Amino acid sequence: MSRSRPAEPEGRVTTSPTVSPLIDALGERLSPALRLQILTTEHWSLLSTRALTWNEAFSRATMFLSAVTGSVVALALVAGVAGFDDGFVVFALLLLPVLLFVGVSTFRRLIEINREDVRWVVGMNRLRHAYLEAAPELRPYFVTGWSDDEGGIMTTFGARPGAGSFAHEFVTTPGLIAVVDGVLAGVLAAILGLRIGAGTAIGLGLAVGACVATIALLAILQYGLVIRPRGLEPSFPEPQRETSVRNR
Repeated sequence: MSRSRPAEPEGRVTTSPTVSPLIDALGERLSPALRLQILTTEHWSLLSTRALTWNEAFSRATMFLSAVTGSVVALALVAGVAGFDDGFVVFALLLLPVLLFVGVSTFRRLIEINREDVRWVVGMNRLRHAYLEAAPELRPYFVTGWSDDEGGIMTTFGARPGAGSFAHEFVTTPGLIAVVDGVLAGVLAAILGLRIGAGTAIGLGLAVGACVATIALLAILQYGLVIRPRGLEPSFPEPQRETSVRNR
């Protein structure tokens, strides 16, 4: 005969069966100071993670631009020794595709880092929301966002909602890398065009077309993945902002 499970006391949060009873009991006896310490530890962890990802972003961009500088110097040295003959063309065709691959992969990684950074900002905004739930009188002293909606995220970034325009992409680090990638693609297209016997005008047209197409494709990718992200549902939106959005 099976025994019926006793009813849970009213007001008690039922935990998952996989949670240890000891952890469950400790969680019910945590003092407010210890709860605040746990939130603070998580906050510092997110800050450290943001610092590491931004260090990686700057390092990747610096490495790529250093590779571009070295490649230009190498091409200049080869041209100075052998001139713009077949040897120079072969050397350029071997070097530029590799350099373009490094540039595109750097751009893609910077996009991922920016998306990760938004996630860490959302986490820190939620923690600030918890701080203000414990001490709402401190709200006037917060200059960063405390809600995890778009307005709160942009406040933490020091921008206003809707400020991420398409033109703004080109002043960001991924936008700069996209322009350099476009120039590399244009130079590579021009060399290939001249190699197959196209005239100077056609080669110039290929260079401009490849450059513009590469920059446009990368900019659209950035705009779709970072500037206008999808699937980010706020858990703690600002009440006034949520009401204004519903009344539109």
